[in-house]
Amino acid sequence: MLRTIALQKETLKTKSAAILTAVVLAVALPQLFHIAGAVSGTGTALGQAFLPMHLPILLIGLLAGPFVGATAGALSPLLSFALTGMPVAAIVPFMMIELAGYGLFAGLLMQTKMPVIAKLLLAQLAGRALRAAAVLIAVYGMGSESIAVSSIWTSIAAGLPGLALQWCLIPLAVFWLQNREKRHA
Repeated sequence: MLRTIALQKETLKTKSAAILTAVVLAVALPQLFHIAGAVSGTGTALGQAFLPMHLPILLIGLLAGPFVGATAGALSPLLSFALTGMPVAAIVPFMMIELAGYGLFAGLLMQTKMPVIAKLLLAQLAGRALRAAAVLIAVYGMGSESIAVSSIWTSIAAGLPGLALQWCLIPLAVFWLQNREKRHA
């Protein structure tokens, strides 16, 4: 029984560290893109195009599971807004839903026998579908004027470079981290 309690504490420590790491990266990476945007004169467009907040959330979901992924995904936009004022307040709830969806679905697919790119695509589709549903409910169900239905499509179009970046980097990162773990085991 003591061994079980010790393992649960270790698992809780590991999950907490994974959540913290993903949240820190999800808050810090967009700031780097915004700095690059400020220097290049493109403003926040680089962040909107390359979706840097999505990278650590999808990755941590694939590596650490649905609880860690969903928790990190939900906390990241909220903490980023509290610390940096970005994303803008009207978008925070939708990003929380989308990123929690990414982390949840990536985590649920973690143990499935399919290529990482397929898991990634399914998680991306699920997260975007959740965001679209949230926008539609907000606009048509609650009469919200803080977001437009057209934002569903414009965010997808604007984020195409980010999707390509995710398709390249995340499978490589998963491969590298899993093989690193095997080498050190």
